[in-house]
Amino acid sequence: MAKASDRPRNPQASRRRGFQQASALLADRVQKAAEGRGFAMARLLTHWPEIAGPRLAGMTRPVRISHARGGFGATLTLLTAGPVAPLVEMQLPQLRDRVNACYGYNAVQRIVLTQTAASGFAEGQAVFAPAPAQAAPPDPQIVEKADRIGRQFQDPALAQAMALLALNIETKRHRNHRKDFPC
Repeated sequence: MAKASDRPRNPQASRRRGFQQASALLADRVQKAAEGRGFAMARLLTHWPEIAGPRLAGMTRPVRISHARGGFGATLTLLTAGPVAPLVEMQLPQLRDRVNACYGYNAVQRIVLTQTAASGFAEGQAVFAPAPAQAAPPDPQIVEKADRIGRQFQDPALAQAMALLALNIETKRHRNHRKDFPC
């Protein structure tokens, strides 16, 4: 029986599918890279902030899962900065429960912390916080509306503060409106 991968690729068939999410296009590559480090499910790597929680995810990064021969359960190795290791260590039982909930069974028996220096060797310079999101420039109509509000005040400092406040409120309102109505 021929598998789909054995058939010659038809470029027109892939065009008929339409657009695909980037995550669907990269899923196989991410899974292969994760399996190389022992992660049976790439979800542990890709959704680490959701699994560990924002505070723990900011202090840790999953590095590897190793399985003992003949033993039950795996060992998850986490990379963390030296000063926060005691804080992370206190929360390891709860973290293990969250990781096992991700797998759906008691996959991880132990969690081992690997500490790294805050600065120094290239391998030790780990950044745990995600890059800050770049804010899009505000809509010119919103900027004009905020400027009109600011021009109503005589004091220049008050006018600037009111214009900035109006800009922030309108930008937030505009973003929330787009979330409610994505079309």
